[in-house]
Amino acid sequence: MPPSAPSFILGFVLMEPVAWAAHRYLMHGPLWRLHRAHHQPGREGPQLNDLFGLLFASVAITLFVLGAAPGAEPLWWAGAGVTAYGAVYALVHDGLIHGRFGLRPLAARGPMRRIVQAHRLHHARATKEGCVAFGLLWPGDVKAMARKLRKSR
Repeated sequence: MPPSAPSFILGFVLMEPVAWAAHRYLMHGPLWRLHRAHHQPGREGPQLNDLFGLLFASVAITLFVLGAAPGAEPLWWAGAGVTAYGAVYALVHDGLIHGRFGLRPLAARGPMRRIVQAHRLHHARATKEGCVAFGLLWPGDVKAMARKLRKSR
C-alpha cells in the first residue's frame, strides 16, 4: 500500500460522520434557512443548499494548503480523500438520488437500495424537526429509521 493511501482513506471515511453531524446539527439547526429549499418538492436549478459544498470544500482546501508544507504530505492526501468524498457525494446525492446534472434518479433497488430508501425517509418531512437519516453513504438501519419516523408523527 502506498504511504499516501491511509491518509486518503482516512480523509474519505471521516467525511461521512462530519457530513452527518453538519447535516444534523447545522443544516437542520441554525442553518436551516439555507437547507430548507432542498426539502421542498419541485426544486430545480441552483439552491442555497449548494453553498454547503463550499463549506466542505474549505475543509479540503485547508488540508491541501497545510499538506503542502514539507513533511506534511499526509494532510495533502487527506484533502484528496475529502475531495473524493465530495465528488462521490455529489454524484450519489445530487445526481443519482435527486436527478440533478441531467441524471435520472435511481430506483430503490440493487446496491444503492438502502441509500435511496434512507434518503427518501429523510425527505419524508419538509421541516427541520423529526427527520431521520442524516448520513449518505452508510445509512444505517432503514427499517429502524422508518419505525422512528412513524412513531414521531
